[in-house]
Amino acid sequence: MAGVVSLLVTAPVFAADLVKAPAPAPLPDAPGSFFLFSDTQFSYRYQFPSSEPGVQVQNSDGSFSTRGIPKHIYNISHANAWAYGTNFFTLDILKSASQDPGGTTNAPGGFAQYDYGATEAYGLYRGTLSLNALTGTKAFAVPGIIKDISLSYGFDANAKNTAFGPRKRDVVGGLNFAFDVPAGFINASVHAYKEWNRNGFNTYPNRDVSFDTVPEFEIVYSLPLSFTGLPLSIAGFNNIVLPKGRGVTDVTAFAFNAKTGLEFLSRTNLVLDLGKLVYDTPNKVDVFIGFQYWLNKFGAQETATFKGTEEKSFLAGVSFHVF
Repeated sequence: MAGVVSLLVTAPVFAADLVKAPAPAPLPDAPGSFFLFSDTQFSYRYQFPSSEPGVQVQNSDGSFSTRGIPKHIYNISHANAWAYGTNFFTLDILKSASQDPGGTTNAPGGFAQYDYGATEAYGLYRGTLSLNALTGTKAFAVPGIIKDISLSYGFDANAKNTAFGPRKRDVVGGLNFAFDVPAGFINASVHAYKEWNRNGFNTYPNRDVSFDTVPEFEIVYSLPLSFTGLPLSIAGFNNIVLPKGRGVTDVTAFAFNAKTGLEFLSRTNLVLDLGKLVYDTPNKVDVFIGFQYWLNKFGAQETATFKGTEEKSFLAGVSFHVF
């Protein structure tokens, strides 16, 4: 989500700043745009080595270790800001190498695993409504600390063609805090989080699982590195989801549906505005490198015989701002 990071942190500033001065009335024959800001990006990144819970190898001594998975990831993302808030949407298409094979639990005999890599689609939406803009005041600001407080809401959804066959659906709702920083952006959200998913290894019709509602925290940032003399920035995000239970009501029947652990996902990108550097045309083409750390991926916890839940991976890619 290289483009995701820059989009997500740019948009919230505009609604927060609206109360500083009224917008000029548009001319009758040239109506103003509904959006104060809008940006759509297409990006590609290569991630190596990623991991997936349960994707592992057995060593010569009988122990297990995580199996590294290269991934090609294609993304489209869009962010906008309007008078009272922001909207952000992103969609990743993640193509795994054969180390993470595609599969199904619906084949004759109940299980099949293929000799090609799995494909996952992962979408996310986040929206905000600025309390300062809604009230027409600066009551929800603390000078030098908080620029704005907003209502925050959204959802995630995914699907992947593996034997496990996840179909994650979650909703979040809470508050977003836009910090008052000299340059760039730092935003933090505190949410209630509710997830539904699918476990293809459960016997039908008990494959659909519903997890507990738990707190979830998000931090997103983008900070220019002006001291370098280059159009460089550091951008990233951190997500924390507290343990959300087993997802099943009959624990005795599905004891292998282990308890989830605290999930922590962090990504940091070093982003170069290549268009600005080469053609003096900013916000058109970005290149980036980054690092991603994911503890208890999707809530799964590592054991001596179950690996792939901790991811430490590098990434590199390019992003195009198209409109």
